[in-house]
Amino acid sequence: MPTEVATGIALSPQRHFYQGPRTLSIMPTFTCPAACSDCGTLSSPRERARLEIHHIISALDKARELGFRNVVFTGGEATLRWKDLLLGIRHARSLDFPVRLVTNAYWARNLEAARKKLEALIAAGLSEINYSTGDEHVKFVPIERVACAVRAACERALPVHVMIELKSDNSVTREKFLNHPMVAQLSAEECKHLSVKTSPWMPMDHSATYSYPPENAVNRYNVGMRPGCDSVLQTYTIQADGRVGACCGLGMRTVPELNVGHVGRQGALRRAITDSEADFLKLWIHYEGPERIIAWASRHNPDIKWEDRYAHHCQFCLRLYHDDDVRQVVRDHWEEVISMVLQSAWLDEVYVPQAVAGFLK
Repeated sequence: MPTEVATGIALSPQRHFYQGPRTLSIMPTFTCPAACSDCGTLSSPRERARLEIHHIISALDKARELGFRNVVFTGGEATLRWKDLLLGIRHARSLDFPVRLVTNAYWARNLEAARKKLEALIAAGLSEINYSTGDEHVKFVPIERVACAVRAACERALPVHVMIELKSDNSVTREKFLNHPMVAQLSAEECKHLSVKTSPWMPMDHSATYSYPPENAVNRYNVGMRPGCDSVLQTYTIQADGRVGACCGLGMRTVPELNVGHVGRQGALRRAITDSEADFLKLWIHYEGPERIIAWASRHNPDIKWEDRYAHHCQFCLRLYHDDDVRQVVRDHWEEVISMVLQSAWLDEVYVPQAVAGFLK
């Protein structure tokens, strides 16, 4: 009989369930020039935790040894650790990792400043850059800076993705950003390197809600179309305080069960993978998604209300780990879904890859 650890159910797999590519995410600092309400990583100018460069280099070396696919530098605002960031990017590229940077572009005070920063990042080996903006971010980083940063990246043919916060009453929208003069003046060739998307901005308290466009809110009619979480088991995050997280990071600092190691311990990254895949709940989240777990729990306990409250899967994950009623249902009834989760794992890791390989022959 598997034993229970918090809301997770411990297993003893003989090999890893997840067979896909893994991402190493590194947060050099939690410090950020912005203090957005409900920041998913709890970053702000007041945060002072920083990850020492030798831990960054060691994590990159271990990720290469373990066969990770790519590296992401994020935060906080990773560019506040400028020299260490460039060292980290160079070392990652020396190990043949594609490298992505997530930033709010506060440093792009004008187009020339943006060009200078991008020149150094590209020279270090940066493969892709992501900019975060929206109603919360523009309180601290003007949209003009993001537009300058986009222009500078597209001029250098660097793949650039802009993620814009989504709520029903947003003033900063995808359309408005694309119509910004600095962005609208991009040539057709330069636009080939640009992607602009929206992502629901979520409260960090699972009992709080924001209003989202109807097509984004999750309910019984669309929950079956929601995929599993492609972050848990796929992304491992080295945080600024040294903890190793088992997902991309949104809300992770508030969930002890998602923190599965520390860089100060020998073999931390390898152990993080092993321990994460020995937790049935994480397997369930990855292959079925937290939305479906909450919907399933509500069938056992109708007092668990969830429909049309959330749009981001991380909101559901916070609810899953923090709501005592949901946790109790998982404890009492997890065994009834074992076959379903294992079947989903088999489909994703065995059947579909073999079918696709056979089709391509």
